[in-house]
Amino acid sequence: MIATVRDRRDSSHPMNVRSAFLPFLFAPTLLMAQATPTSKQAPPPGIEVPASDAAELKEGLETLGQQIEALRSQPITRGPVDGIDPRHDALVPDVEVFHKAARYALQYNEFFKTPEIAAAKAQLKLGLDRAKELTEGKHSWTSATGPLVLGYASRIDGSSQPYGLIVPDDWKPGDTTPRPLYLWFHGRGDTLSEVNFIAGRLKGKHDFSTPNAFELHLYGRYCNASKFAGEIDCFEAMADVQRRYAIDPNRIVEMGFSMGGATGWHMAAHHPGLWAVSSSGAGFAETEVYAKVDDPGKTPPPPWERKLYNLYDCNVIAANYGDLPFIAYSGELDPQMQSGKLMNEAITAEGLKLEWLIGPGVGHKYEPETKKELSKRIDAYVAKGRDPLSPHIRFQTFTTRYNQCKWVTVDALDRHWEKAEIDATLVDEGTIRVKTKNVATFTLAFPPGPVPLDKTHPPRVIVDEQELTGPAIAEGWKASFQKANGKWAEASKVAETNYGKTAVSMGVQFGSGGTPRKVHGLQGPIDDAFMDSFIFVRPTGKALNEKVGAWAQNELDLAIAGWRRVFRGDARVKDDTAITEADMRNANLVLWGDPGSNKVLAQLLPKLPVQWTKDKLTMGAASAAAADHAPIFIYPNPANPTRYIVVNSGFTFRMGARTSNSLQTPKLPDWALIDLNTPPDEMWPGKVAEAGFFDETWRWSKK
Repeated sequence: MIATVRDRRDSSHPMNVRSAFLPFLFAPTLLMAQATPTSKQAPPPGIEVPASDAAELKEGLETLGQQIEALRSQPITRGPVDGIDPRHDALVPDVEVFHKAARYALQYNEFFKTPEIAAAKAQLKLGLDRAKELTEGKHSWTSATGPLVLGYASRIDGSSQPYGLIVPDDWKPGDTTPRPLYLWFHGRGDTLSEVNFIAGRLKGKHDFSTPNAFELHLYGRYCNASKFAGEIDCFEAMADVQRRYAIDPNRIVEMGFSMGGATGWHMAAHHPGLWAVSSSGAGFAETEVYAKVDDPGKTPPPPWERKLYNLYDCNVIAANYGDLPFIAYSGELDPQMQSGKLMNEAITAEGLKLEWLIGPGVGHKYEPETKKELSKRIDAYVAKGRDPLSPHIRFQTFTTRYNQCKWVTVDALDRHWEKAEIDATLVDEGTIRVKTKNVATFTLAFPPGPVPLDKTHPPRVIVDEQELTGPAIAEGWKASFQKANGKWAEASKVAETNYGKTAVSMGVQFGSGGTPRKVHGLQGPIDDAFMDSFIFVRPTGKALNEKVGAWAQNELDLAIAGWRRVFRGDARVKDDTAITEADMRNANLVLWGDPGSNKVLAQLLPKLPVQWTKDKLTMGAASAAAADHAPIFIYPNPANPTRYIVVNSGFTFRMGARTSNSLQTPKLPDWALIDLNTPPDEMWPGKVAEAGFFDETWRWSKK
């Protein structure tokens, strides 16, 4: 058998439960649909690996797996070397990404061309070389220049995720001068396995970035246009680079082409305060028009799905492009110029002008001379740098998942999935004027250092023509404002947010007669639970109804396999009897089964918004026979309201939505009642009898 890799850290912490750690190499592969799929499979089936090559790969995996386990088992007794402890877990992912790449390719039939087999062998050797160095207290690659493949351990599922980095030739260890960082998002490639991504990045060269800059190439957990866990990959990889190297936070660029261009639109619209400049080459920017969802012969999306297009659609929040320099590129003959035209209209409608370069006479590629012009303009914006204290911010959103632009944060909405807008202006050193729409709570915050306000007196804050007085100004300044009965007042306790983290202060806790409010990282829909640490909680008891139990087990199997295939990680799975207080504290819990089969679900049920017995299932105003119906929903965990529980669902887009990245959107809202008399298929987990959203305090909506 191939050695599994054991994590030496405290296994009670959910970050350290690695689905019984790395699965055995020859564990059976789970299927992705109940029947023969009619949709395009991604990744596609691979080629047959000759027996001799398979044996050599197995041997390499066994050896490297043992080395990784030995590294994780060693106590950390030595001091840091060059500022980095060579035996610290932070460097083990630099080794483990090579093991995972070869393991996935061999175990899941993801060698697509013969040369990839040799590439996997070479990557195993590189992993062994690095493991040997770490064992000896060395880590030469951390002082290298040129193209590198590095890794980090994701907080989402504990998996080691790869990224490519080009280190400037003039960089030296100990260099503390902050440098620019260029992020590049790749296009779609259904055969872009970890082996292929790593092979390409080991040969990488500078493209758009200047010679003195770092160039970060995101794997993005395969091909999902940096949505969901793919989006978090960007921030986790970027944080890992910032941990290792001095990066100038005001000179970070994000850009990509094709599917990566779609990411370019998305990252600029939803995180406009982070970038010195952004650029999109050719990618889609929304779902409805690009995917032609309303074409004749197609089944129209249900209303909740159409509403959830607003999670990632960029044209509906086009005002956000006014908060940063943004350059679009299209080939003159490229069919995907459609997105450029659509976004140009949307941005123009907001009173802005899109900086749009068109490559003459070319299709879906960069025209050389236009590419030079694009690079020249990007470099000019990088030289100027991001202004974190822009005097004017206009920010739009449909959800508190995306709620921040520089010094402005939207903490709560009047109503999710309707457009919200905040327009904040530093009028002068003593006055801030704010206009809002569909905003319930917001925060204005200037970090420690020079504050663009007069420190001799508290500033005036005029909110929707209502004049208020902010708190006194010290080193840094922060004030939160909350609306009640149509009147604004300074808030004493609001949600605090930060990219990649959830640190919410709940105004009302369970057990005190209320429920939490929807805030950043705790607002749904179901798919939101998979953008942070999660554990699948497997039932060990007997189901109240056999049909529901069998359906839940099948959906769990599909969710485990789907996570591996789409988001390239091994989902953490624990029995319901093994869940600890640390799990409750540190992870979103995905509970499978029913109150009879799942101990954790039974314990939490009295404080959940459903009534569920052997005979009847009630969800708000909807009820059905429990023998052949099942609930799916997301809700704040009553045992820890800063985390979610999800019942009976993984991410909600199934195989039928994977033919186009534009269709990889949430298919279910906050809750759904599933009729099991209709079998699951490539689009749905059964017949969706009812579905909807909870209101802003996680209660059943009256609408």
